[in-house]
Amino acid sequence: MDRDVNLPELISTLQDSEVFRNKNAIGPMTETFAALTDSFGIRNGDDAAAIPDGDGYLLLAAEGITAAIVRNNPYLAGKCAVLANVNDIYAMGGHPLAMVDVIGTPDGESAQEICRGMRDNAARYQVPVVGGHLLRTERDSSLALAILGRAKKCITSFDALPGERLVLVTRGNGKWLADMGFWNCTLPEDDATLISHLELLPLCAERDLVRAGKDVSMAGIAGTTLMLAESSRVGVSLDVDAIVPPTGVALAPWLLAFMSYGFLLAVAPGRLAAVLDLFAGQGLSATAVGEFQEERRAWLRQGERRAVLWDFSEKPFVGAPA
Repeated sequence: MDRDVNLPELISTLQDSEVFRNKNAIGPMTETFAALTDSFGIRNGDDAAAIPDGDGYLLLAAEGITAAIVRNNPYLAGKCAVLANVNDIYAMGGHPLAMVDVIGTPDGESAQEICRGMRDNAARYQVPVVGGHLLRTERDSSLALAILGRAKKCITSFDALPGERLVLVTRGNGKWLADMGFWNCTLPEDDATLISHLELLPLCAERDLVRAGKDVSMAGIAGTTLMLAESSRVGVSLDVDAIVPPTGVALAPWLLAFMSYGFLLAVAPGRLAAVLDLFAGQGLSATAVGEFQEERRAWLRQGERRAVLWDFSEKPFVGAPA
């Protein structure tokens, strides 16, 4: 792509972003639960916890919605809670089964709007909300939603290998919401293909095309790439020329954007063509945007130039377990 990116400036913008600061804050939580997690043999730090169950896995995940969104647009908060949880299960190569909520509001009207948003997106994604808990708060509102799913084979955050390509999958048709840093690419006209496009993720897992990946959620492309590399204990090089934002969107906010349909996958070179063809055949954008490496650093690269975005040996990003 014909653009000259100031890599040090871009790196400074990413490192100073609220998105990165929020992910850096996860480290102490990870350390607190490390010993308990290890004793049960279930790895912590994935999009969902994968619990061995028969010939597959139960998947358990939860998402909380920021107070500002719940307060300013409770209906949207309800929809976002469902979206984030459903994507977590599909990102693991699973199929969602059911959800439960915890809602805190000072008034019944806000609670009703939250529930209306959850109801509408639960119907859209065909995943029921089967229970929950309601709290009466003094002032502010809050929302958390948990989800249960099942997978035959998992796509994990722990299994990216040096030499594998980093593939970004998203929808090219969408609406950019700059004030939220949100790429809304699951528009009403996409309803007919919404579930079938998500089902491509478990299909990749069950065909052994993909073993590692994550959904592009609040960490954006840049933060999600760091989380995937850190959890897999590898490094990664991100090619900024391969990452093309929508018209009118600058590169930095695009690298930090939350996507309503967005996944980063680690793909072996011998399987790359099959994976790209699978998604492209459904009208989706699938692009190799980087490569994993042994050296435990994350680089931004443009042509022959490169600069270090993160050095995992010097500072953890989210403090992924060893």
